[in-house]
Amino acid sequence: MNTLTISQVSRLYDVTPRMLRHYEKLGLIRATHREDYAYRIYDENAVRRLQQIIILRKLRIPLKQIQVILEDDEQLKALEIMRENIAELNDEIDSLDKIRNILNAFIQRLDISIRSRKRFDMLEDTELNEVIGTLSLPKNSLKESLNMTELDKADQIIREHKLDNVRILNIPPFTVASYHYIGENPEEHVGDNMDRFIKESRLYEIKPDSRYFGFNHPNPGVREDGLYGYEVWVTVPDDLEVPPPLVKKSFRGGLYAAYTIKFPEFHYWQELIKWAGTNENYEPDYRGNDDTMGGLLEEHLNWVYASHMGWPENGIDGQLDLLLPIKRRNL
Repeated sequence: MNTLTISQVSRLYDVTPRMLRHYEKLGLIRATHREDYAYRIYDENAVRRLQQIIILRKLRIPLKQIQVILEDDEQLKALEIMRENIAELNDEIDSLDKIRNILNAFIQRLDISIRSRKRFDMLEDTELNEVIGTLSLPKNSLKESLNMTELDKADQIIREHKLDNVRILNIPPFTVASYHYIGENPEEHVGDNMDRFIKESRLYEIKPDSRYFGFNHPNPGVREDGLYGYEVWVTVPDDLEVPPPLVKKSFRGGLYAAYTIKFPEFHYWQELIKWAGTNENYEPDYRGNDDTMGGLLEEHLNWVYASHMGWPENGIDGQLDLLLPIKRRNL
């Protein structure tokens, strides 16, 4: 191989002359000077070392470690350095993954707030405040890595809030008696009217598998005048006459993600939406419009039976299923 000038090496290997001189200063490569030539020239050995430096730099090996590797004839130190860098990269990957989890938590909160038309305020979000409280601001640079202990703690908080036991349900189509009310205490108002309907129609005797659903209408519910609304459905036989102000409607059914809560743990809506947004097999399939919660339903378990039995003090545990419409992801 013929010797190359600094300009030729710079063009061939896309390395600036300044960087080549820096490598020389560190002792990584050596240029030679011919008596009859005023510029630096590089022989075959220098060019090979430069090629190795370029490879190692692309692998993010620091220059000080590169110098050790190039001078290590037995390559034992090179092996140790490679292993150390893999361990550091694994830590960095874990750190970035945890930061991504925290950012996903922000995204889910913002998505929920946008859908509910209520501005997201992180200071009012207890879980996010807990997560953010484990992290510290960078001291010197925005590129400074977060402490792994802090990231581990933040990631643990997020993982603890992930839902377990989410069920996948295929709810069949059915006919419902619907009642919608906007005003003071709408949940109690529609509940009292449905309770009266169930007892007067003896619905449980006619349809012992009758189910009771509810949702905010409009969503998120509170209007400018301070009032909000709620709508409930009770499944009924197709041929049953429904007295006003109740209205008979048809529900098309579909696939839902279900999560059981105890009253009034409605904050789990956020977690269920987050679960659907990150699930490998399913994604949200919002239906209807924002005013009707996009198809989200709250099923009050055993409600029709409890109404039929006159609401005994024992036997009603106040459980609900949060039902989020989903569909399979396009894999």
